[in-house]
Amino acid sequence: MALTIGQLAERAGVATSAIRYYESKGLVASERTTGNQRRYASATLRRVAFIRAAQQVGLSLEEIAAALATLPEERTPTKADWHRISRDWRPRLDEQIRRIELLRGRLDSCIGCGCLSLKSCSLMNPGDEAAERGTGAVLLEP
Repeated sequence: MALTIGQLAERAGVATSAIRYYESKGLVASERTTGNQRRYASATLRRVAFIRAAQQVGLSLEEIAAALATLPEERTPTKADWHRISRDWRPRLDEQIRRIELLRGRLDSCIGCGCLSLKSCSLMNPGDEAAERGTGAVLLEP
């Protein structure tokens, strides 16, 4: 069953502009009618769900595209594909979890930037030593 872009967007829970964007990035494909309207195979729903799930865990569209590129063009990810791809993403996700846990542990006492604006900064970052490590929340970096 072929879906219009509106039907696909509604069923996938995304805006039609997101579908167009995914298509422009090669993440999904459509066929065109004689009137040049997009039509999507119903299996595209699974592909969009895959993209959305990957985005929700913080993966970039480039990472998602690389994963989808490992799949044959004529089909969407299966359970086995998802297992293989998610296993490859595990180290990256573990690093994200580690960073979030570090942030959670320091959130109430230090924002990790060496700004010296909090009383505890003189303990965590005496003499603004963190400034030598760069900009941003350098104390939260590994």
